[in-house]
Amino acid sequence: MRILFVEDEADTRLLVGQGLRIHGFSVRFAEDGVAAMRALQEEQYEAVVTDVSMPNGVSGIEVAQEVLRLDPVAPVLIVSGNARSQLPSLPEGTRYLAKPYRFAELVLVLREMISGRIS
Repeated sequence: MRILFVEDEADTRLLVGQGLRIHGFSVRFAEDGVAAMRALQEEQYEAVVTDVSMPNGVSGIEVAQEVLRLDPVAPVLIVSGNARSQLPSLPEGTRYLAKPYRFAELVLVLREMISGRIS
């Protein structure tokens, strides 16, 4: 299961990435929205996890919109330290997970999203 994990905090990328790999996911990282857009042009992913707020002018919401433009039923999980009510409206079909999240919850949501797409 190939995941694109978009997160600007290096420590979070490292820790969550290691955990995802232990749980059987293949993970590609993007440190910002610009890198995520490039990764989306290069490969396909079973799911994308993206933070909302990122540097360099491309938000996680824009990343999610691009994922869904390329594949309208792609599993996209948007994470943020802000309450959902503080965020702009999220693209239809995406899921939201508040930070800080429990790692087990992240894995559960990813597996649900991916299995829902496969079934």
